[in-house]
Amino acid sequence: MSMQSVTHAVNVRLGDDEKSVVILDQTLIPNETKYLTLTEAGDMWEAIYKLQVRGAPAIGIFAAYSMAVLAAKIKAPDFDGFYAEYTRLSEYLNSSRPTAVNLACMLRRMDGVVLAHRTDDRPALLAALMAEAKAIHEEDMAMCLKISQYGLSVLKDGDGVITHCNAGPLATSRYGTAQGPFYLAKEQGMNLHVWVDETRPLLQGARLTSYELTKAGVDCTLICDNMASIVMKQGKVQAVFFGCDRIARNGDVANKIGSSGLAVLAKYYGIPVYSLGPSTTIDFACPDGDHIPIEERKPEEIKELFYEKPMALPEVKCYNPAFDVTDHTLLAGIVTERGIARPPFEDSFRKMFPEKFE
Repeated sequence: MSMQSVTHAVNVRLGDDEKSVVILDQTLIPNETKYLTLTEAGDMWEAIYKLQVRGAPAIGIFAAYSMAVLAAKIKAPDFDGFYAEYTRLSEYLNSSRPTAVNLACMLRRMDGVVLAHRTDDRPALLAALMAEAKAIHEEDMAMCLKISQYGLSVLKDGDGVITHCNAGPLATSRYGTAQGPFYLAKEQGMNLHVWVDETRPLLQGARLTSYELTKAGVDCTLICDNMASIVMKQGKVQAVFFGCDRIARNGDVANKIGSSGLAVLAKYYGIPVYSLGPSTTIDFACPDGDHIPIEERKPEEIKELFYEKPMALPEVKCYNPAFDVTDHTLLAGIVTERGIARPPFEDSFRKMFPEKFE
């Protein structure tokens, strides 16, 4: 098998002047490629909430850069005044999306830097924040490569894999998580076929995943979410890969709505299901999926978005949870940068992450 080059999308980066954060507006893909340069907290909050930047790791990277940029604009001369305003901005950003654990995790990490440098002069504190944000980005790229390598280890040449939502470079950094093995396989000359769930109601699979895979030259086929069962029954799928926005200690996984249903189908057909993500998405303080908050979004996303005319009467009620929880009993493994956790997951986590259980 010959090595091949693969094109990786760039979704989040620090502005050249280090006074802004630049993102690829994912709400416009695949019809338009537009980069936004953000400097204000309100625009950064909107970018997360409106899914202009999305995917748990990407949101974490974006939040880190955002706080480094916003901190430099705080005028309070003393540390107490600075920290009060910094905390307000951090809590404000954190309110944009409650389910993705990386957002809160990276904001806490940046907060720790502020406290660790509280006695430094302001330029040194700001430099430390910027260095930490860059380190978070670099660490995610390294983690994604390791996750991709472990994920690829459970596949063989010629396999078909079904994926849900988007967990490639647009949702993370280079390679991605649940899509990372597909890019790595392409680079190594390994042949896989990816079945891409469109992922209603926001169509992240259709708009983003099929876009990324096609641009990278990865063999893929787009299907509606309700077609997953037939391609499984026809023997075209050997594994299910999806990402994760939060993982509970027992292995329950919160991911884009529809992931749980896909896992139930796969269980019936005897197809292994893997959730792939960095260890930062594991919430060791969360005992199980019942304790994961589920974001609910506006009914217009179901009835109006992507349609020329509304597809339901205005008075029709809608239930629009953004995520569901896949029970740990449906998973063959959880793939992280430290390896593949197998059931029982809490026991695996204790061995893989002993420092989290001290």
